[in-house]
Amino acid sequence: MKVLLSALLLLSVFCPAASGKEQSASVYSERMQLYRKAEAVTQIPWYVLAAVDQYEENIRSNRKDLPEKAGIISIYIPDYLWSGPENPNPKDDAPLSIKVFDGIGLDGDGDGKAEVSNDEDILYTFAQYLAAFGTDLDHIRIGLWNYYRRDQTVGIITEFMTLFKTFGRLDLGEHAFPLPVKTDYSYRSTWGAARGFGGRRIHEGTDLFAHYGLPVRSTCYGIVEMKGWNRFGGWRIGIRDINNTYHYFAHLNGFAKGVHKGQIVKPGEVIGSVGSSGYGPPGTAGKFPPHLHYGMYKDNGRSEWSFDPYPHLRAWERKEIRKKK
Repeated sequence: MKVLLSALLLLSVFCPAASGKEQSASVYSERMQLYRKAEAVTQIPWYVLAAVDQYEENIRSNRKDLPEKAGIISIYIPDYLWSGPENPNPKDDAPLSIKVFDGIGLDGDGDGKAEVSNDEDILYTFAQYLAAFGTDLDHIRIGLWNYYRRDQTVGIITEFMTLFKTFGRLDLGEHAFPLPVKTDYSYRSTWGAARGFGGRRIHEGTDLFAHYGLPVRSTCYGIVEMKGWNRFGGWRIGIRDINNTYHYFAHLNGFAKGVHKGQIVKPGEVIGSVGSSGYGPPGTAGKFPPHLHYGMYKDNGRSEWSFDPYPHLRAWERKEIRKKK
């Protein structure tokens, strides 16, 4: 019973659709309207603002030190930046006094107030902050680094930009099972089990045992962040999705033709095949039965950690099987 409850808890935290928290079409529509409005007056592309907002939404769900958002926009601007570091009123919403104290808060909806709880004010303020560095991608990236001071954050947001720009929409949360369903494979929850090769460590994933050459598929809309050899994982691929989850596929027999770092992938797209590579120098294989090692990782803007992918695998598998009936 405890195992089941733990699985359900993990699924609800890291998989919004499984917990009934999947964004509605109306919320996506409202957000897009806000992004487009800010784009029209600041020249910062909508997909840049959408990417920042998506990143902030992801880290809010995995941090306890950030306040709840007031509206549907998740971008968080601390009071000291909004109102000014020397402002005696940290909740100041008067544009003039905010400017006097070198705050960045602006009035985006024309009501005479610069409110940190107002979605239009937040987007307009952040867009103008970026616009001060320039409106082309290189200068936007400089602005993002100046704001976040973290290379990985800038890289992740840039990937989100690419996804939103490519697909032209916000609802990119669909997932797929990593192997063709109803084929010959087996798996169970193995996350956290002890591992000895390379030193004492835990197993950060789920092993799906299958025959050599069975297609391995992308589990999400995402960007291929990493492709190559690892002495533990063998031939492996890493993909980051729009929910800032890093999907790790290891021990592959090989890669699908044309798969490369920076590639955009869709759920169900073949990226490689099941193998037994790893546990040695490049090319090592056959030290264990063929299987796919599948791992999932989260980044909260400060650090990254693994979590149990088993509940997600079960949910995706059941959903695909239902579709095929």
